[in-house]
Amino acid sequence: MVEVRNITKRYGPFVAVDNVEFTVDKGQVLGFIGPNGAGKTTTMRILTGFLPASAGTAIVAGHDVFDEPMQVKRKVGYLPETPPLYRELTVGDYLRFCGELRGIRGVEADRRVGEVMDRVGLRGWERRITGSLSKGYRQRVGLAQALLHKPEVLILDEPTSGLDPAQVVGVRELIGSLAGEHTVILSTHILREVEALCSHVVVINKGKLSAKGTMEEVRESASARWYRIELNQADAAAAAIGALAEVEVVEPLGDGALKVIAPSDPRAAIARLCAEKGYALNALERVLPTLEDAFLSLVGAEA
Repeated sequence: MVEVRNITKRYGPFVAVDNVEFTVDKGQVLGFIGPNGAGKTTTMRILTGFLPASAGTAIVAGHDVFDEPMQVKRKVGYLPETPPLYRELTVGDYLRFCGELRGIRGVEADRRVGEVMDRVGLRGWERRITGSLSKGYRQRVGLAQALLHKPEVLILDEPTSGLDPAQVVGVRELIGSLAGEHTVILSTHILREVEALCSHVVVINKGKLSAKGTMEEVRESASARWYRIELNQADAAAAAIGALAEVEVVEPLGDGALKVIAPSDPRAAIARLCAEKGYALNALERVLPTLEDAFLSLVGAEA
């Protein structure tokens, strides 16, 4: 549905996006994450046709962003971090205006405006002036305009930025309901949001691709492998396990548990050692890093 091939964006000598590539399949929700200034918003603006790339290609819903920009715009719904609202208009008038820009008029416009207002929780707010709305409801109006023309692809840039916790929950649930019906690219700094909503992740840092894949693949690739072991003779076993060729570090976790860091899976070797030494092994499991741990490993704690 979305294919990004070696996209680069230069501003004179400064390279904002450097040879980035990834794909998003139909119906997927992709988390697009990175520190401030990483190039996320620039990439998203290129995908919407708002900015031209300096090099590379992007295919969105079967159309080349650079050769067929108008066709791409018809297939994409875009919510920037600050929704593009006309604050003096009512919610209904604003959405009808957006519909006219999309070629949706008359009875069809009334029907679509009603549908999207129901979808984003704005029913009954049609006569409210957009400038009088809270930020959470302005985000809902922005999402409504992005959904108005039934886009195949939704690009959401920091959709919960600046919202209070209750508003975050509401917008997050709304985005989750769009999965499958739309292909979604979601940029956010809230990593728990990515873990809750996204099946795939792209990590970008200083304009370069740092990691991409499923949530599990990105978490696995980012940090050292570690394993949790529970056994009755933890203190005695720690030195013996640490001496195994497959093991790098052994650290006590308390309550008869050990943390084992290893470049490859040491569980078979540990199980054999415990059998040979007579250690009572109660648990031996691989522990994946959190997305936050993986993110910090990939981009650096200073980000």
